[in-house]
Amino acid sequence: MTEHDLHGRKALVIVTNSGVEQDELLRPGQFLQAHGAEVTIAAPEKGEVKTLVGDAQPGRSAQAEATLDEVDPTGYDVVVVPGGTENGAAIRGLERAQDIVNAFAKDLKPIAAICHAPWLLADAGLAQGATMTSYPELEDDLKAAGATWVDRDVVVDDHGGVTVITSRTPKDLDAFTKAIETALVG
Repeated sequence: MTEHDLHGRKALVIVTNSGVEQDELLRPGQFLQAHGAEVTIAAPEKGEVKTLVGDAQPGRSAQAEATLDEVDPTGYDVVVVPGGTENGAAIRGLERAQDIVNAFAKDLKPIAAICHAPWLLADAGLAQGATMTSYPELEDDLKAAGATWVDRDVVVDDHGGVTVITSRTPKDLDAFTKAIETALVG
């Protein structure tokens, strides 16, 4: 993996306060921070974000430093949306989360979503015309939202000038984080 200096870059990670897939939350943030990026986790409430491993076992907690309502998308270079079935199902219905990803799209800034997180992109109207991947059970939902769904570890789609990065599962995190890194330096 080519590693770049990401000093000066800011990543916003948006989640709910529970049900987030542990590695999909922690590994991209750790990678970005290790290469100099500033990472902010935002959730509906500040404080504890409870994670799960494999949608079943309790994982390590993380801390949301900001609420979704407090963050200003214009101050960030990329938005990352981790999955987890519970998190994906909950965040997709949050109007503020939809507003955030739409603000990134409007400003032509990269949007990265993994596992069940592409549900948010579908509900925000960002799947229309895009080629995407996701956890396999989302295939029909993404197609219904106008996306072309493919079964690959990572898909980078630059439709409409917006880089949309999607991946399937925690097994694809290396490809997912590399695509985020490339989008930040590209």
